[in-house]
Amino acid sequence: MISSKSKARPGHEKNHHRREHRRVSWCCSFTVPPQSPETLVYSKTPPKPESLSKLNSTSFPNSPQSSRLGLVSRIDPRRILSPGRVSPIDSINSLAESIQETCQVENVVGSVGEIEDLEVKKKEKRESLSEVKEESFDGVGIFDVRLCLRGKNGGSLVLELSSEVLSANSSVFADLIANWRKGSSQICRIEVPDVENLGIFRETIELMFEDDITKRLLNIGVYRTIYILEVAAGIMFSKGILSCLKYLEAVPWSEIEEEKLRNLFTRYKFDDATTIDILARLYLDDTAGSQQNLASQLVWSITTSGEASARNELKSFVKGLLCESSVYEKNQPDLSKEDIYAVCQSCLSSLISLFEEASDGIPHEKLSKKDAAKPLIERISRQVDNINWLLEILLDHQIAEELVNMWADQGDLIKMHENASPMVRYELSRVSAALFIAIGTRNLHCRSDARLRLLQAWFGPMLLDFSWLQRCRKGLDMKTLEEAMGQALLTLPLKHQYVLFMEWFRCFSKQGAECPNLSKAFQIWWRRSFLRGSETQAVESR
Repeated sequence: MISSKSKARPGHEKNHHRREHRRVSWCCSFTVPPQSPETLVYSKTPPKPESLSKLNSTSFPNSPQSSRLGLVSRIDPRRILSPGRVSPIDSINSLAESIQETCQVENVVGSVGEIEDLEVKKKEKRESLSEVKEESFDGVGIFDVRLCLRGKNGGSLVLELSSEVLSANSSVFADLIANWRKGSSQICRIEVPDVENLGIFRETIELMFEDDITKRLLNIGVYRTIYILEVAAGIMFSKGILSCLKYLEAVPWSEIEEEKLRNLFTRYKFDDATTIDILARLYLDDTAGSQQNLASQLVWSITTSGEASARNELKSFVKGLLCESSVYEKNQPDLSKEDIYAVCQSCLSSLISLFEEASDGIPHEKLSKKDAAKPLIERISRQVDNINWLLEILLDHQIAEELVNMWADQGDLIKMHENASPMVRYELSRVSAALFIAIGTRNLHCRSDARLRLLQAWFGPMLLDFSWLQRCRKGLDMKTLEEAMGQALLTLPLKHQYVLFMEWFRCFSKQGAECPNLSKAFQIWWRRSFLRGSETQAVESR
């Protein structure tokens, strides 16, 4: 209310009345605090998107549900993204409208000067908005497409783009924009639902505006480039696909990146001319005949190698490659049983020749000058190591039964073992020890007659060489060997156990600690043969 005192001073009254009225209208004429860009109020029910076009099965990658472009719809006109931004902002025009819609005025503003002030503010806002658009569109063209990406796990991303750039780079977007141009809308609004990775999709779109895509991919890296290639393939971004393929072909891949590329090439088919080099790195050409015997070639190379350090390193490496439980296993070449046993037979033949040389003292004619210059014991030890290594590979593939028969039938080696020096002949018992351990630890399954022939042939030589094995173990666990020998004997029929256990008993009584300790297995055999036999007879008599 204006006081009577102020009527005496008209000029002062007018100014005072305007200041007071402004203060009152700002503080009191609103039922709620005035809105600001930080506290905008939006409608709880945004307008429902309207489809601009209907396309048949337009695929967008990084969207697991999307082998078709779900909804091509309108976006809330009050939600836009300033060009080049990552996260959406609100329109300046909608800001003034939102304030007018949500604010309730209690007192009517009757002053003509205040109405003029509001009009000035609106004009300034429109001018500022037009200035922003001019700066953002400078040098790029008109941004007449509003692309809304809806994340699969929530979140969204709005991009304002040029229809000319999108149409020139993507045939999918070109069809959508062509349908939009038939209508009357000024802005083309496209919505992509269920996008798995918003950042990857945005980077793929940004490549359309790059002059040198390959240079940009160098900064992105291989891992993200594979995902970008997937998106580019889905939206048919030909220039991006070609650039990604050229970059990926020129750089090395990690194991994870290689697997992702394999999966990608099974889901998308690219031009053969651009992918031939990548496919050559991913898949082996089976037409080459040399690849069929790749595993046997590796084995042959190792068993004939004369360099001890390199041979030992390659043995563990190739065994890991050929092992069925290997971490390197993918589409490994099949290990031929015939090829591996051919290598075993070659090693056995070399071993026989070396023991003949040890008996005659004359070097074998087939030996090379390099091998002939090495000590005999070293050459024998190398062949024994080869046989034991081959046994490990055969055990991994569960095809080691025939090696038991091969070793049991080595009558010539057994005869030469009797006459050879103890420091040479004990090498043969290393092969026997490996077979005994495999049988006693249940890793090698063979017929009863094969086990019997093996033990009858090599159990006696093992008793003679046990003391040398204790001195020169070469990685052999003697406690494990003793237990395995006892368990292997217990797999034979009782009458054959009797013969072999009595042979051990006589040897142990003479040599003591230089003979393997099979007392535990002997006790088991004793109970099975006598105590349990009498108990069985007592049960049958009852």
